[in-house]
Formats: sequence, C-alpha cells, structure tokens
Amino acid sequence: MVNNISMKILSRPNYIEQLIEATRRSPVSAILGPRQCGKTTLAKLFLKDKRSTYFDLESQPDLRRLQNPELVLAPLDHIVVLDEIQVMPELFRVLRVLADRPDKSTRFIILGSASPNIVRNVSETLAGRVELIELSGFDVREIGFDHWKKVWLRGGFPRSYLADSEIDSSAWREGFIQTFLERDIPQLGITVPAAAMRRFWTMLAHYHGQTWNASEFARSMGLSGKTVRSYLDILTGTFMVRQLQPWYENLAKRQVKAPKIYLRDSGILHGLLAIPDEHVLLGHHRAGASWEGFALEQVMRIVQPAESYFWSTHQGAEVDLFFIRRGRRYAIEFKFTEAPKVSKSMRICLTDLSLDHLWVVYPGDYTYAMDERITAIPLQSICEIRSITADDRGSQ
Repeated sequence: MVNNISMKILSRPNYIEQLIEATRRSPVSAILGPRQCGKTTLAKLFLKDKRSTYFDLESQPDLRRLQNPELVLAPLDHIVVLDEIQVMPELFRVLRVLADRPDKSTRFIILGSASPNIVRNVSETLAGRVELIELSGFDVREIGFDHWKKVWLRGGFPRSYLADSEIDSSAWREGFIQTFLERDIPQLGITVPAAAMRRFWTMLAHYHGQTWNASEFARSMGLSGKTVRSYLDILTGTFMVRQLQPWYENLAKRQVKAPKIYLRDSGILHGLLAIPDEHVLLGHHRAGASWEGFALEQVMRIVQPAESYFWSTHQGAEVDLFFIRRGRRYAIEFKFTEAPKVSKSMRICLTDLSLDHLWVVYPGDYTYAMDERITAIPLQSICEIRSITADDRGSQ
C-alpha cells in the first residue's frame, strides 16, 4: 500500500515545476532519463486536468495511428505527449515543422530513454525549439533528508526505493539490470553481447570513483581500447554512468586528464557489487567510494552547476567537485567520516584553484567552520550550498 509519504514523493513537485516552465517557454519539451525512472508517471501527473493527447510509441495501435504523423498531429491544438520517441526517430523532423508554425498553441512533450541517438536528434533537429529536462530517480530532497541512508542503499529508482523489503528491492534491481542488457540496449539499435556488457558494468562498479583507464579495462576483458570505450559511452548515454571531466589549470604541475567514473544510481552499484543490506554495505571496502558517488549525485541534482569537474594532480592534490558560478570558484569534497579535518590537499586546492570556498560534505549532523574558507556540511544541509552559490554571496 502506498502511504502518504510515498504519495508525496511520487508527486515530484520540483520536476512538475520545471515542466510547467518548459512548456510555457518552448513548443517542445523533452524529458530524458533511464528506463523506470518515472518519465511516464511525471507526464501523466502534469497532464491531470489538462486537454491532451497521449501516444505510447511502444503500443502497436498508437504506432499505427502515427503512420502519417503530420496529418495526425497537425490538427491538435493542446498538449501532445509522445512517449518512447526513439522508436520513431522520423518524428523529430515532423516536430520541427509543427513547432515552427505561426500558431504555436500546441505544446509537445517527448519522452525517451536517453541515448546518444536521442540527444543528437533533439539537439540537431529541434535546436532552438526544445527545452530538455533530465529526469533521474528519487533524490534526498524528494524523499526527505532523514531517509538518506535508505536511498543510498536502494538507489533512487522508484520501484527499488519503494519496495516492501530489502530482498524485494534487490530482486527488482537485478531484474532491471538483466532487462536493460537483454532488451533495452538492443532496442536502441546497439548490438553488444549482454554477458560482455554485464562483465564490463561490474568491473566499472569496482572502479567506481576512480579515473578511467581504457588500457587496463581492455587488458582485463581481452578487448580493444576502442571497444571498451564504446561500452563506456553506451552506459553514459543511457544515464547509467557519469563521466566527470577533469579541470585543467595552467600550472607547473602534472594534472590528471582522464575522467572519473561513477555509477549514477547507488542501488544499481550495490546490486552489481552484491551488497544486499546496510550491514554489508557499511563493512564493504567500497563503502567510502559508494558514499562519495551517492553524495556527488545528490549535489549535482540539487546545486545544479552548469559545468562541473574534478581536479587532481599527479602529486596527490585533488578535489572531488569543482565549478564556477557567477565568476566565483567553488569546490566540494566528499568524506565518509564522522569528523572531517583540513588536509594538505585541501589547502593546495584553495591556493592553486583560487577557490572562494570549499565545502566538505560528510554523513554527520553539524555544520562547522574548518578554516576561513572551508566548511564541513552534513548531507542534509546541501541545499545551503545551492542558496549561497546561486545568490553569489561568496563564502560563509
């Protein structure tokens, strides 16, 4: 049974507000994200009490209705939703024609499991006509910061997070992984052996939070560097993996130039690492890396930096997240410890990157100053980082 808390989560008010603004500004709004993250549910919530026409392109009757898409879509003067649009990529050209009509009362909402093909069609065919909304699973702001341990363990996919037990949650994630490999990737027109991709994905889980080394993966799998790179791009394009790019400064230091690799959903990470519950998670040797990736993903969704990077030198100085907003330079370090302390690396980052402020996000309860420009902040207070950087008030 879905309780009141679950109903509040499922309403997803932050994304509804984004969709309201997107449809007000643009003739086409695109909701992109992985399968099972709630795209269809979000669209149907938005359509409640609105005139609309809904097409599910995985439905054969709807596909038949759209055999002459311009003829069918042109007369509609309300909200039109096209779900799983990657099934009919020719619709992008039709939408361009319809979006350019003098009468722009029609608003199109397109939904799709993210892929390089979808992103390329949206950006090339609908340039200047579309607003993109990236939808992910539940985040700590949606489920309540007091429940962050549960979303860390289970991940943010709705059916995983809302499962009745840890066993049910684990079973759903294993089914999701199998379906993704055996059905979803082939449906995107990508021919990769499911067993090879599963092995690669599992290897990535063990390298979660580390810099990408194509030659090491290629040697381990007996494949070429080009092939393992294509595997990485597939998982990145489907929102399974985040490649955090390095930041370069004109310094007399050797800097890391390979991206850092994170599995975007902590529940999927734990499924691939065979971590069934919190007890096993806290004792696992990858617990710190898992928490780093989880906290990074929460910050990315809530703080929403336009461009984000990590910074690292071969001498050992590094920072997990670096971004610039309104001309000010900020960095965030993630520490899986109860009482983080100022390190030599932090002081080097402050100087070499000319930081206005550095936050250390940790799984504790209190915010406190570690130095004049360094603040320890608990995960449940990361909205304060967004407020400070958005208001351009500098350091705390």
